Amino acid sequence: MKTYLRIINFAKPLSSFLPQFVSTSFLSIIFGLINISLFFPLLNVIFEKVDPETLAKYTEKPEFSISGDYIISLFNHYMYISSELNGRFGTLIYVCIMVTTSVFLSNLFRYFSTITLSRVRVRVIKNLRERIFINISKLHVGYFTEQRKGDIISRIINDVQMVESSITNSLKVFFLDPPTVIAYFAFLIFLSPELTLFTFLILPLSGILITELAKRLKKSGMENQQSIGRINNILDETLGGMRVIKAFNAEKYIDKVFGSEIRKYARLNFSFEKKNQLASPMSEFLGVVAVSGILIYGGNLVINEGTMAPSAFLTYLGAFAMVLTPAKNISRSVTAMQRGIAAADRVFDLVDTPSEITNKEDALHLEAFKEDIRFENVSFAYAKEKVLKDINFTIKKGKMVALVGPSGGGKSTIADLIPRFYDPIEGEIKIDNISLRDYDYHSIRQHMGIVTQESILFNDTIFNNIAFGVDHATEEAVTRAASIANAHDFIMQTEHGYQSVIGERGSKLSGGQRQRISIARAVLKNPDILILDEATSALDSESEKLVQEALSNLMKNRTSLVIAHRLSTIQNADEILVIRDGEIVERGDHNSLIEKGGLYHKLISMQAV
Repeated sequence: MKTYLRIINFAKPLSSFLPQFVSTSFLSIIFGLINISLFFPLLNVIFEKVDPETLAKYTEKPEFSISGDYIISLFNHYMYISSELNGRFGTLIYVCIMVTTSVFLSNLFRYFSTITLSRVRVRVIKNLRERIFINISKLHVGYFTEQRKGDIISRIINDVQMVESSITNSLKVFFLDPPTVIAYFAFLIFLSPELTLFTFLILPLSGILITELAKRLKKSGMENQQSIGRINNILDETLGGMRVIKAFNAEKYIDKVFGSEIRKYARLNFSFEKKNQLASPMSEFLGVVAVSGILIYGGNLVINEGTMAPSAFLTYLGAFAMVLTPAKNISRSVTAMQRGIAAADRVFDLVDTPSEITNKEDALHLEAFKEDIRFENVSFAYAKEKVLKDINFTIKKGKMVALVGPSGGGKSTIADLIPRFYDPIEGEIKIDNISLRDYDYHSIRQHMGIVTQESILFNDTIFNNIAFGVDHATEEAVTRAASIANAHDFIMQTEHGYQSVIGERGSKLSGGQRQRISIARAVLKNPDILILDEATSALDSESEKLVQEALSNLMKNRTSLVIAHRLSTIQNADEILVIRDGEIVERGDHNSLIEKGGLYHKLISMQAV
C-alpha cells in the first residue's frame, strides 16, 4: 500500500482534480442507488402491490429539503399523479422513464469521474518518467559502471510501462469502486439489516483467499521484471558487440545465453499467469457461493418467516448483484497490480538511489581558474580494489602535464577525478588551493573540456553534436571549431553538411571523423582546462598531424592534462608522469626521462621499433 500511495503522490497537486472527481463520483453513486431503489416500486406496479391509500398520502408536493425522505416523497407524489391520470399502465411508464433517466445520469457522471482519473493516470506516468530521468542524470559516473545498462533501460521502459498498465489503470477501481461498494452495502442494510449481517459473515472468506493470492503474485511479478532486465542487458550487449560476436563465430554461444534467459522468463511468466488467471474464477465462484447463501437465507425470511416482502427481497438481490461487479473489479485489480507493485519497487529503487557525488549546501562557485590543480596524497579504489596510491603532482595554470604508462595503470582514473566524476578515498584534489569537494561541481565542469578515447556522440545533427552543452552556439563559432579540429572539410562533403544526422553513436561516420567531432566540441567550449584522454588515438596519420597541431595551438596558455598512447604527441609537455600499477614511478620532461633510461625510455623505444 505504501508503494501505491507513493505512486499516487506523483499526481500532485490533488486540488486540480479531486473536487471534480469527488463531485462526479458522488452523483454517480447517488443515481446508481436510485436505479436500484426504483426496482422496488417497479416490481410493486407489475405485481399489483401498489397501495392506493399509501399513495394518497403524497397528494401534495413535499417541501424541498436535502434528504432521502424528500426524494422518496417527491417520487411518490409524481407516482400518485401518474396513477390518478393514467392508471396502472401509466404508472409503469412513469417508473420506467425514471429508471432510464437515472441510469443515464449515473453512467454520465461515472464517465466524467473516469475521465478525471484518466487525466491523473497520464500525469502520474509523465511525472514518474521525468523524475526517473532527472535522478539518473544526477547519478555519479560510477553507478553506470557498476550497473547493467540493459537493466537500467528495462526499469525506465518496461517497469514504468508495467506500472502504467497494472497500477494507474486500477485508479478507477480503487478510487471509485470502494465508495460504490460502501454505498450499496448501506442500501442493503436499509433493506434488511438481518440479511446484510448474514452477508457480512460469509464474505471474509473471499477476502482471505484473494489476499494470500496477491502476496504470491507480487513475488512472481518481481522475479519476472528482474528477468526482463537481464534479457534487455543481453540484447544491448549483443547489438552493441555484433561485430565481435561474428568475428569470433560466437553466434551459437550468444544464442545459448539468450535462449537460457528467455526460457527462464517463460517459466516465471507462466507461473505468474497461473496465479493471475486463478483470481477471476476464484472470485466468481466465491461470489456464487455468497449469492447461494443469500438466496437460501433470504428465501427463508420471505417464505417461512414472512418478515421480508418479495419485492424487497428481489430488490435486495439486484442491489447485491450491483455490489458484485465493483467488488470483483477490486479483487481483480488487487491481484493484477501486484506485478505493477513489483515493477514500481524496482523503479523507486532507481529513483531513490543517491548520487555519491553531491554539493555541499554552501558550495563555492568557481568563477575563474587562476593558479593550479593539485593532487595531494590521492588514493582511489573501485569497490575494494585500489587503483591509485598516494598520487602527488601539480598542474600549474597554462602548463601541460602528460600521463603515460602501461594500460590499466590508472591514467584515465586520474583524469576522471579532476571533473569530480569520482571522489578519492584518501587525500585531496585542489583547484586554486580549495578542495574540489568545497566547489559546486557544475561550476568546475564549466571550465573544462574533455575529449576521451571513445567518442561519445548522439543521434542528432553534426551541428548539435558540436554545440552540445553550449547554449546559443552560432553557426560561425561551430564552423570555426570544426575547422580547428580538421573536421570542416568532411562535414561539408556530407549530404546536409552541418545538419546531417550522424546515426546512433555516430555510426554513419568513421572512427577518425567521430573523434574530430568530439575535438571540435571541446574547441567550441573554449575551456580553461583541457583533459585529453588519448584524443588522437582514432585518427589516421595525416589527420592526427593536423589535429595535433590544432590542439597544440589550442593548449597554449591553457592548463592541459593529456593521456597519450602515442608518446610522440606529448614530447613537448611541461611534465610527464609515468604511471604504473596506480603509482607515479617516474616524472620529468621528455629529455630528462630519456636520460634516466627507465620505463618511459623503454616505452619510447618500443614505439620506435
